[in-house]
Amino acid sequence: MTIQHLFQSEHDFFIVGYPGLHPNYYGLVSTTMLFVYLCTLIGNGMFLSLFAMEKSLHKPVYYFFISLVISDVLFSTSTLPKIIARYWFQAGTVSFLGCFIQMYLVHYFGTINSYILALMAIDRYVAVCYPLQYHTVMTNRNVFILSLVAWVVAHSCPLMMVIRAYPLPYCGANTILHCYCDHVSITRLACTDRTPYSFPAFVFAMLILLGSLAIIVFSYSCIIVEVLNVPIAGGRLKTFSTCTSQLIIISLYFIPRCFNYAAAYIGITFNPDLQIAIVTLYSLLPPMINPLIYCLRTQENRNHVLIVYFLYTGPYIPD
Repeated sequence: MTIQHLFQSEHDFFIVGYPGLHPNYYGLVSTTMLFVYLCTLIGNGMFLSLFAMEKSLHKPVYYFFISLVISDVLFSTSTLPKIIARYWFQAGTVSFLGCFIQMYLVHYFGTINSYILALMAIDRYVAVCYPLQYHTVMTNRNVFILSLVAWVVAHSCPLMMVIRAYPLPYCGANTILHCYCDHVSITRLACTDRTPYSFPAFVFAMLILLGSLAIIVFSYSCIIVEVLNVPIAGGRLKTFSTCTSQLIIISLYFIPRCFNYAAAYIGITFNPDLQIAIVTLYSLLPPMINPLIYCLRTQENRNHVLIVYFLYTGPYIPD
């Protein structure tokens, strides 16, 4: 336990990050996380600028992308600055209330992402399986309403988790063995049996994760069946290519999470540093990578990106 731990307020929490990390690597880790954060801000900022400038991108599917962009940026902003400060300036102390606010934001934005990815799968399902009705069903107005509903409904579960966890008695050093405050890392510090609080939270998390995943699996199963019925091979490839970007984003979000939960369920254990690294990778890398997938989704988008780039660096001659 460090001197900073001993002198911090008993009502504060301390973000430990990776408990086994040698101090010699603090600078490297904080620099890497700063790089990830800057790439997230720049990449998502470029996509928002591209969306604002190009009216041709004002289509239903891109409004779903906008929701993901906003959620990713806010998630990264609510988590990365504190862990960067912890390793760069040894400033890992978080107020009691601040830790619960961060816990709420972490689970809130994670819930939003699950809902939006499910809505994106429904969008592709309608586009492939009911192409003639697509522009009637998935209008910009309807997509905006669906996205707004997702943002509103997503409040319920994280809010319930915070309300139940906040009054618990906390003791000890109040050290958070994670890169940010989340429900598991906080409730582990409670001086009481955490089962009545952790089990309902786990059930709600599974309902959100697996419920969204079930919608995605159903949608893409129908899409695959529909694509296989296309008589021309080139037509099948072209039809399915409209879904590839979303499949990549969905895979980045769901596969690591499902692996992490499945490993815990079947009794596979990792050392704390590796466990935290896995959670950090699937939480913080997708917000950095997703803008590349959004912007390079089609040849049209690639040309738009090049135009924006050369507006600031030099002349652009399209193909």
